[in-house]
Amino acid sequence: MLFRSLARRLGRTWLDADVELERSLRTSIADLVAVRGEAAFRDEESALLAILLAAEDVVLATGGGAVLRAANRELLRRHGGLVVWLTAPADVIRGRLAADPVTARSRPALAGSDPLLEVDAALAAREPLYRECAAITIDTAVTPPREAAEAIARHLGRADAGGSSAAPGGGRSP
Repeated sequence: MLFRSLARRLGRTWLDADVELERSLRTSIADLVAVRGEAAFRDEESALLAILLAAEDVVLATGGGAVLRAANRELLRRHGGLVVWLTAPADVIRGRLAADPVTARSRPALAGSDPLLEVDAALAAREPLYRECAAITIDTAVTPPREAAEAIARHLGRADAGGSSAAPGGGRSP
């Protein structure tokens, strides 16, 4: 919702990397991981990320695990433009995932357990990687989507508004 709103505000196209991956492979990420494994999923994710980051005039929401590979973090830094890290405490993320009807069928349990139980470990592992990439951080537990979109747009106004940007676990905005 946040990046869709930001894209409208900026007159840009909004893309969700996970949706684009599922569309291009004609399968859910959960099924991809179940059949081919997490490494194959991350390979596909990396290949698509390179393509999506080459696009102009887009706001791109990446999957939260896009930062796990060093090559992806380099792509985000070099070609992502403004990288925005959307944060929230683990309990807030678990609540959002539990309330999302798509989670159960599309979000894989990468460690073999329930994805809701993996949130704490995933955040701990990914936090330094997000920090490595992000130009700005927004706590979505306390910042409503409209205010977050306004903050990003203001930041873009101070930066090169003609470029692109990406956010691990969130979105890429121009």
